Amino acid sequence: MDQKEYTIEVENLCKRFGKLEAVAGISFQVEKGQIVGFLGPNGAGKSTTMRILTGYTRATSGIARICGYPVASEPHEIKRRVGYMPENNPLPLELRVREYLKWRARLKELPLRHRSKRVDEVMERCDLTRARDRIIGKLSKGFRQRVGIADAILANPEVIIMDEPTIGLDPHQVIMIRDLIASLRGKMSVIISSHILPEIEMTCDQVIIINGGKIVGKGTPNELRETFIDSTIYELEINGDLGDLRESLKNVASNLEIAQYTEADERGFSKVTIRIPGRHDYGEMLFSCLSDNPLIRTRSLRMREAPLEDVFLAATRRSWETLDADLTNKPERIDSETEEKEVSTAGQQ
Repeated sequence: MDQKEYTIEVENLCKRFGKLEAVAGISFQVEKGQIVGFLGPNGAGKSTTMRILTGYTRATSGIARICGYPVASEPHEIKRRVGYMPENNPLPLELRVREYLKWRARLKELPLRHRSKRVDEVMERCDLTRARDRIIGKLSKGFRQRVGIADAILANPEVIIMDEPTIGLDPHQVIMIRDLIASLRGKMSVIISSHILPEIEMTCDQVIIINGGKIVGKGTPNELRETFIDSTIYELEINGDLGDLRESLKNVASNLEIAQYTEADERGFSKVTIRIPGRHDYGEMLFSCLSDNPLIRTRSLRMREAPLEDVFLAATRRSWETLDADLTNKPERIDSETEEKEVSTAGQQ
């Protein structure tokens, strides 16, 4: 069996700011070429962990390795292997796009004979060629995010770390950034922090959920559903009365819940979402019960996976239940935006 190759290894990582514990002994690994979503509420410790991995912030204790190099003792090797895009990307607004990327290529020690070609390649990949001579300060939010990603991938690093890369973008821009990130799969290991959970699910191979500085969920989206979701969801399109529907389905499960019901369309069909406790395939039983009732006409019946939002809420809710007793006796957690004053220079990793 092939041995897995890990580009990111984190063991019992802790970070304290005085009495405040922003990261509380987390451990995880990221395989080579894998895209990992890093989720958590504000102040959960996501940004602190990312800054530790880039070598920008020192951990209080624990070990973080990038491509086998310890972050704490090999900062220059880490910077050669990591592309970092912080949430508030501090771009120089007075420079032009190509001018900025050429300057960054020099800082990242790209060989002189390859710089211009590589800058042209990343501009094309990030759809920046038409904006190459524009001043960054006059670009839209979406174009500035593309410049940040172009900078992150410029030196072909083994690891890319992106903090909220799609924040503030319109749907078209989000799709473009999502496709760009997905194109890195297999070439670079990527960690993405985002609050746009559908994008995380569509893009990422693994998801890590952090809350209160601790990892509260880890695995593929489906593995997390198995862990945190204890119900099965079905969507129906029916022509009939809601009371008749309840009567038809009472033999499927006594605690079946009508989670959502929309008014009938012009042809008399309503959309209904039902939630049944337990993770089982009730499809055949539902179809049989609906077919036996002449007052109900069924146009469609399908099982729906619980969205990642439900998984995220369930995981964080469960963790808060176990943390509440401790947090009542501790100072209020700090927000990730105020953990340190150094974010203004974070993009120059």
